[in-house]
Amino acid sequence: MIPPPSARPFLDQAGWAGAEILPLAGDASFRRYFRVVEGDRRAILMDAPPPHEDPRPFISVGEWLCESGFAAPAILARDLTQGLVLLEDFGDARVREHLDAAPAEEMAIYTRAVDLLVDLHEQPAQSGLAPYDRAVYQREAALLTEWFAPAAGLAVDASGYTTAWDKVLPIAEQDVAPVVTVLRDYHAENIMLLPDHARSHGLGLLDFQDALAGHPAYDLVSLLQDARRDVSPAVEQAMLAHYQTRAKASPDFEAAYAVLGAQRNAKIIGIFTRLWKRDGKPRYLDFLPRMWGLLERDLAHPALAPVADWFAENVPASARGQLDAGQSAQ
Repeated sequence: MIPPPSARPFLDQAGWAGAEILPLAGDASFRRYFRVVEGDRRAILMDAPPPHEDPRPFISVGEWLCESGFAAPAILARDLTQGLVLLEDFGDARVREHLDAAPAEEMAIYTRAVDLLVDLHEQPAQSGLAPYDRAVYQREAALLTEWFAPAAGLAVDASGYTTAWDKVLPIAEQDVAPVVTVLRDYHAENIMLLPDHARSHGLGLLDFQDALAGHPAYDLVSLLQDARRDVSPAVEQAMLAHYQTRAKASPDFEAAYAVLGAQRNAKIIGIFTRLWKRDGKPRYLDFLPRMWGLLERDLAHPALAPVADWFAENVPASARGQLDAGQSAQ
């Protein structure tokens, strides 16, 4: 976590000459983050190096969120050629760590997070966002057959998998829910506690550069079926009901929620396997048992019967869980 050589001149030009640059935890992408400290001032430096990363979508969505009344980090300086962006620092009070220390607040904080989604979904989708459509759903779901299946030593019916999804995805596509801005990674590790931001329910948003225009259930699934944190089934059901009441959701909303939950969880199983096999990051395998548990809960919904049948025929129960990290990542 050494800053790129371009970081110092970038900060000097941005008015942060002499500031200390401290590493922060990265994520599953090529992006890296650093805290910039100068006296009482704090900022976050995003290193999104081209050609692997492009910070422009993050900037565009972040500015739209702020204009719409939500709390996204303000852009303090940018150098798109170098892939450097200086951001407002939201501090260290992430929802994940807060709830680890104060689990009794889970219901209250998740209620605020769901209320934020309701407010977000009352806005028309950001202009210019690409659609979260059938092609994207299928491409993402296929990550399971492309990466997990061979890693688990399974010879599966990939074309039958696509056909099964084609039978269930119309449930989400034909729902009368509005097309909204889908942040796509809305969960406890990307939500900050910001008491001074009352308009956004005291919550700050991170990691939204992959936003698309799609179904409102997707971000609700991302929040309540968290890949990195166990959300109790009681909280999930209460928050699903709370969202439906506040948003006046359609009768098909719960079926769409299950379909998009299964699609997202299948995708993440594939992504986490790829992070191990291709990128040499075996720690992501630790999340697979949780992901399979979430996927099986979604597959139990009657709307998912064709996909559930495919899994029953192609992925035995013994293969649904942890992979052997001792295998060579390649």
